[in-house]
Amino acid sequence: MSTNQGVAVPTSSSEHEKIRILCYGDSNTWGYNPENGFRYPPESRWPAVMKDGFPEGWTVIEEGLPGRTTVFDDPIADFRKGAGFLSVLLETHLPLDLVILMLGTNDTKCRFSVPTYDIGLGLGKLIDEIGSFSFESKGGRTPDILIVAPPPILEIQGTPESFIGAPEKSKRFAEVFQKVAEEKKCLFFDAGQVISSSPIDGLHFSAESQRILGRALAHYLAPPLQERIIYGHSRDR
Repeated sequence: MSTNQGVAVPTSSSEHEKIRILCYGDSNTWGYNPENGFRYPPESRWPAVMKDGFPEGWTVIEEGLPGRTTVFDDPIADFRKGAGFLSVLLETHLPLDLVILMLGTNDTKCRFSVPTYDIGLGLGKLIDEIGSFSFESKGGRTPDILIVAPPPILEIQGTPESFIGAPEKSKRFAEVFQKVAEEKKCLFFDAGQVISSSPIDGLHFSAESQRILGRALAHYLAPPLQERIIYGHSRDR
């Protein structure tokens, strides 16, 4: 499934139909507020807003970290590489039905010197890490994967030096990430179709954009998650 289309979310879920979702991302999943640099309250962050659109009893787990990349070690900030640590979280939060990956923004920093294509390759490594994890041996099922392409970074006056050149790279997020999703048989959602980065810093989401994204994802995910309940996996995988 590679369009931002969906149907109404069901209103109830029996005990055996409860779904567990892991949201793996950066500061925009963590809930960074561009107005003051603080963190949005839990109920205002997109994972919680998304959860509100699901049946009672479904679990949405936030795992956002400011500065997180796909596969690149940051020489300035420690422990920001998404690869490797993802496996720790997969085991921590078992069982899982869906893993949402929304990364790539920090990979555009000058210090990494990589094109958008390579960021897509990094995303592919994360998908492979999920695919190689032994869910069945631990009593779970292999989760479906949703790739969310972040909205493009805005070119603004006072763009941080670390992100010089990043807006141009980020314009190709949707194109490159959708190809990765198709190749790896993952779900795909282009966040840039429903929200924009804040004009305050060009990078982060406003409170309203957090709400819009959460609602849009809940709406989009209803069909594949219902398929998982019925078939044990999304039929698009």
